[in-house]
Amino acid sequence: MIDAAELIDNDFLRQFEIKIDDHLAKIEYSLQDRKIFLTKLIIPDGIGDENFSNEFLIAVFEQIEERNLSVVPTSPEIAKFVRKNRKYKRMLPVGVRI
Repeated sequence: MIDAAELIDNDFLRQFEIKIDDHLAKIEYSLQDRKIFLTKLIIPDGIGDENFSNEFLIAVFEQIEERNLSVVPTSPEIAKFVRKNRKYKRMLPVGVRI
């Protein structure tokens, strides 16, 4: 459903975004050194199924991994995703546990 070409890293607004129909799903972030803090997941009601949010997060994590950044999920929804998908725990910086 989600193609890497559809995912946009809007560095001006500091958010990953994807537009589905007339809805904009986004993940807000803060970048410090080689760490990206994922602070907020916003998925509009028009999109809101569980499968979409998982696919969106997978696409974002893959893009972050390509940039060789560590991830610090500060949003409860994103931390829950990392707990469920153990392969992304390797992207956490040393000393950060979820």
